[in-house]
Amino acid sequence: MKTKTNSSVAEYNNDRRPEIVYSTKIKAGKRRTYFFDVKKTRGNDYYITITESTRRSDGEGFSRHKVFLYKEDFNRFLGGLEDVINHIKTELMPDYDYDEFTRRHEEWEARVAESGESFDKDQDLPSEDDIEW
Repeated sequence: MKTKTNSSVAEYNNDRRPEIVYSTKIKAGKRRTYFFDVKKTRGNDYYITITESTRRSDGEGFSRHKVFLYKEDFNRFLGGLEDVINHIKTELMPDYDYDEFTRRHEEWEARVAESGESFDKDQDLPSEDDIEW
């Protein structure tokens, strides 16, 4: 997965929706991207939207799902997320190598660089099935 961050001035556009003031994008394979966006309200408060964007299998656009996370829930949300991730890692799949795909992807990027092919870090990243091992 790759992360890219951007920041911009928080202003409201013409339809009065808050603008993104900070964003992190995580590409997770060919079809899935996650966006973590910080938005500013008219009352100078901030909240997070977490968006999963998945390319539709018919090639006709994207399917998006959003979660809105408000400051009063940050600590409980993070605690709950850490709890379920740790449960999977320690109780359900303790022998799984969670860093394996990251290592494989870095190796794939190095091979692409060595071969002289151009590689745009913002292009779709290969899924595990696309990387030759």
